[in-house]
Amino acid sequence: MKKLNIYFIIITFLTVIACTDDFQEINTNPNAPVDIQPELVLRQVIYDYGEQMSYEGFVAGNLLGQYMTAIDFNLFDRHALKNPQLGGNPWSIVYKNLLDNEQLLKIAQNSETFAVYEGPALILKAYMTAALTDIFGNVPYSEALSGLEGNVTPKFDEQETIYLGENGILDNLENGIAAIENYEGNLALSGDILFEGNLNFWIQFANSLRIKALMRISERVDIQDELQSIYAESNYIKTNAENATFDFTDGRPNNFRMATLREGDYNLFIMSETMQEILEKYDDPKATVLFRPAANSGEFVGLRNGPDASQISISVADYSLSGSIFRSNTGLLDANFMTAWETNFLLAEAAHKGYISADPKTLYETAVMQAFDYWHTEIPADFLSEGNAAFGENGNDPLQQIIEQKWIANIINGYEGWIEWKRTGFPELKSVTASLNNGLIPVRMPYPSGEVTLNQEQLIATSGNPENSINQSVWWDID
Repeated sequence: MKKLNIYFIIITFLTVIACTDDFQEINTNPNAPVDIQPELVLRQVIYDYGEQMSYEGFVAGNLLGQYMTAIDFNLFDRHALKNPQLGGNPWSIVYKNLLDNEQLLKIAQNSETFAVYEGPALILKAYMTAALTDIFGNVPYSEALSGLEGNVTPKFDEQETIYLGENGILDNLENGIAAIENYEGNLALSGDILFEGNLNFWIQFANSLRIKALMRISERVDIQDELQSIYAESNYIKTNAENATFDFTDGRPNNFRMATLREGDYNLFIMSETMQEILEKYDDPKATVLFRPAANSGEFVGLRNGPDASQISISVADYSLSGSIFRSNTGLLDANFMTAWETNFLLAEAAHKGYISADPKTLYETAVMQAFDYWHTEIPADFLSEGNAAFGENGNDPLQQIIEQKWIANIINGYEGWIEWKRTGFPELKSVTASLNNGLIPVRMPYPSGEVTLNQEQLIATSGNPENSINQSVWWDID
């Protein structure tokens, strides 16, 4: 009897096995996607990076760049950068999107069908990598994005190599342009919320980024010939209609994130004293778009960055709060990757320094007018002919005028204002009221605690900054 039972069990087991030869097929959802759709990845990378870094630029970058100050115990504004309040962690944002973009790049390079995505993916990789290294300095790059292959402790690459090396920022921009120019397929670029699939606009975007990257490293590298060549070819972003931006909306789900915060959090961010002085210096009417007059005085009033809210009483009614464009009218606001005005300000600086053969005054005035148009502000008839905005007039330093006007316009990209201050010294940022960094303005963001803990060996051995100091300049930043 026992033998019969055993035989029955064996036969039953074999029958089950025979019946489950197609088990994988039976348990596969026929409606689930088998492969990653490149158009969905491209759309996701552009939107997620643009949305998150616009918010980061507002709540953290704008504090570092002294566009705004924050009250209510915001230690970040006092330069305790390891203690952000509502933001201050661009590391995870950039790497997450670099990883997603790397999947897009691999799809494009391994499938002739999707080759159209290779150029944009290389350009986005260069763009996001530049933001990462300009904020943090030396970062994991050549060995990064390979966790699935088993490398979870990548070395830190030097910023010089990240900019100039093979598969670095400038190399990827050139390779991205070449991939687009050499593309012979028929598949349209889908998922492109920057340019609606216009590949020529992607080339212009890449060339504007080349101009930006070259100017950023211009104190370290002879960039004149390459920059002159790009300018002579004139295939970069020249008008606001060509800007690398996408629009936020007035309502959910695609409005600017400040519109979704409770009002108390939104009103923590007020005009900085630095911003007040720069706007007053130029008598700049963009103040009426970027800020609201103080409730108690009706004037535009800023506060020195880094107040210690535990020691002083601050009434928001005494100061100018951020403008309605950042909360109730976000349909007028863009997620900004690169613009005509930023390109022309960079070229104006290049012309002023003799890097290109061009008239800096014309480039500067074009950029100023484009910045006014971008911020939905009518430019006064005499703005460029009289007063402190007149190029090189009234004893003003043309370089300072170029950088300060670009700084004002870059308020949606707050980290950019801080990065350009590191490079040029303009505008003249102020020491904060209650500094937690010995009175020094930080010149880099600290590596996050997770990286310090989990990649400590490489941090010590290859980062060039084993103490993770926020006062150690990045490679291109020459004092």
